[in-house]
Amino acid sequence: MSKDHWLPLLSGMVVSMVFGLSFMVTRGALTILTPLQLIGYRFALAIFTLSVLRYSGVIQVNFRNKSLCSLALLALFQPVLYFLFETTGIKLTSASETGMMMGLIPVTTLLLEIPFFKTFPSWKQSLSILLSVSGIFFIFIMQGNVQFGGNILGTLYLIGAILAGGMFNIFSKKSSSSFTPVEITYFMMSVGAIVFNIMALGQSIMNKNLADYLTPLKQPDVLIAILYLGILSSVIAFFLMNYMLSKTQPSQTATYVNLTTVIAILGGILFRGEHFAWYQAVGTFMIITGVWGAMWFGQQTKKSTPKTFTA
Repeated sequence: MSKDHWLPLLSGMVVSMVFGLSFMVTRGALTILTPLQLIGYRFALAIFTLSVLRYSGVIQVNFRNKSLCSLALLALFQPVLYFLFETTGIKLTSASETGMMMGLIPVTTLLLEIPFFKTFPSWKQSLSILLSVSGIFFIFIMQGNVQFGGNILGTLYLIGAILAGGMFNIFSKKSSSSFTPVEITYFMMSVGAIVFNIMALGQSIMNKNLADYLTPLKQPDVLIAILYLGILSSVIAFFLMNYMLSKTQPSQTATYVNLTTVIAILGGILFRGEHFAWYQAVGTFMIITGVWGAMWFGQQTKKSTPKTFTA
């Protein structure tokens, strides 16, 4: 197996682990910070870290003489629209609805590939993606207390997040023909830092507590959360996602996100002492099998139609 095959696989595993454990970190930080503060701090640290690496010569970033249109669209969908829609949707809906809806991003990405790249997935790849999504639905349904559609506006926001996530996968793939994964990540983090800190500062001004905007950073728990989300979840995880998207089909990369449910379950067992139920084992098997199938059969589809999948 060449490195173009096993490196995306390894990247997907790392991304899933980082995003999966980020739920616990985020939940704790939001007891102290507002959502906009948390997102603003996160991307501010991310672009600061990338800038230090850039100007110390560790990474290379060059936007000269290049059209930034595709990057602007990419950054609009992720992080701006995705985080706005997801955050609002989470506030207005149940945890079960959010988890199930977010599991639809790979299906959405798969459908978007058809008009954008003129490719049609094999039935084996399609079934694999549906299997991984079904695993997520199975876990949440078996947990009971599933609340779906209780708040129409919240559901619409989640649909917006799904579409934004799918479009990000598409435009990251398209941008990879002109920009490196590092350059794509750098641009995303820059836009995220500017947009969300402006919004957070505006919120602080409206609440008349601008002087306290940076006060929460004095708390160790907040600093740990920001370091995790800013460096691991933003810089490393998004770089690896953009790298995967430059090497594989968007739907293959998107399917790996479903593994975050598995990691979140394992994190709860290891760090919170939660019980591992039989239905979680079944759902986990479905998700892992589906992700493997999406990657394996996706590679076969790519080999059989090499001229149709271009960015």
